[in-house]
Amino acid sequence: MRIVQIMAGADRGGAETAFVDMCIAMKLRGVEQHIITRANDLRVPRLRDAGLPVTTLPLGGAIDIYSSYRIKQIIKEFKPNIVQTWMARAAWKTPASDKKTYLNVARLGGYYDLKYFKSSDYFVTITPLIRDYLIEHGVDPSRVLHINNFAETEIVVAPVIRAELNTPDDAFVCVALSRYHHAKALDTLIKSIVTLPHVHLWLAGEGPDRTSLEQLAHDLNLTSRVHFLGWRSDRAALLRAANACVFPSRHEPFGTVFVQAWAQKIPVICSTADGPRQFVQNGVDGLLFPIDDVDALTNSIARLQSDQNLAQELVQNGFARYEREFTTHQCVNQYLKYYDDILRRESIIR
Repeated sequence: MRIVQIMAGADRGGAETAFVDMCIAMKLRGVEQHIITRANDLRVPRLRDAGLPVTTLPLGGAIDIYSSYRIKQIIKEFKPNIVQTWMARAAWKTPASDKKTYLNVARLGGYYDLKYFKSSDYFVTITPLIRDYLIEHGVDPSRVLHINNFAETEIVVAPVIRAELNTPDDAFVCVALSRYHHAKALDTLIKSIVTLPHVHLWLAGEGPDRTSLEQLAHDLNLTSRVHFLGWRSDRAALLRAANACVFPSRHEPFGTVFVQAWAQKIPVICSTADGPRQFVQNGVDGLLFPIDDVDALTNSIARLQSDQNLAQELVQNGFARYEREFTTHQCVNQYLKYYDDILRRESIIR
C-alpha cells in the first residue's frame, strides 16, 4: 500500500494531532507514505522524526494554484494507490484521481460543505452522524464508511508533578485538553468550579480566547485554581496526574479527548455535543451534562469528587470501550481493509 496523506490544518488542534498519529501508526504497519501539510513547528518535526517524507506547501486560498500543481506532481512521482485527504482544504486542493491507478479518499471530521469534495471518490467519517449527513446530501451510501478515531496511548516518560503547576497534592484536578475557543466552552467549565473550593482546573491548549478566559478566571477570583498550561505534548501524563477529564464543548462533531481519557483510565465528563453523545453512555462509561448548563456540570464534578466507587466504575467501563472500539490496531486495520475493498471494487490492482 502506498498512500499520500494531505492536510492543511491549523497550527494546533485535535484533528491535526489525529493526522500525525495516523500517519505514524501507518508507518509502524509498514505502509509507504508521502505526507503533504503546511509548515508547522509541531507536527512536521514529529512526522520527520518518525522517518516519514514530508513536503510542506502553503495550501492556501483560491489564489494558491501552486499547491494543487505540486500535489499533482508528487502523486505522479510517488505513484500511490490511495490519496487520503483530511478536512475540506486538502480535498479542495487535490486534483481529481486517475481511477485507473489510484483513488482519492476524503476523511471528514465535521459537517463540511460538499462543494470542496468534488474530486473525492470515497469518504471516511469519524461518526455515524457525519456519515448520515453525507448521504442526506447526495453521497452514495456505498462510497462512505464510518471508522472511529483511535486514541494514541503514549508511554508516560516524565510524570506531571502537581507542585510544578501550582496545584496542591490533595486538590481534585479536572483537566481539559482543548483549544481556547468559544466552541470548546471552557468558560462554562471555569464557571462550574466557583462553588467547589477544592477543585483545580488544568486547561491545556492554545487559541484566540485565552485573554478572555484569563479575564473570566480573574473576575471570578479563580486565578489560583485555574491553570492555563498552553499547548502540551504530554497529554497522557496530564491525564494520569488528574482526577477527571472534562470535555465541555458547545460544538464537537467527535472529540478524541474522551477516548484518550478512557484509554488513560481517568473518569470523563462530557457535554451533550454531537460527538460525545453518540458514544458516551451516561452513568456507565462517563457522565453527560447539557451544553452550557453550568449547574449540571458543577453537580457532575461534585459527584465524581465524592463517589470513588462511581469514578472507578466509569474508568473500568470506559477502558473496556476503548479496548473494544478505539485502539490503534483496530482503526488502522479498518482503514487498510477499506482501501483494499475500494481498490478491488474499482479494479485497481495493487
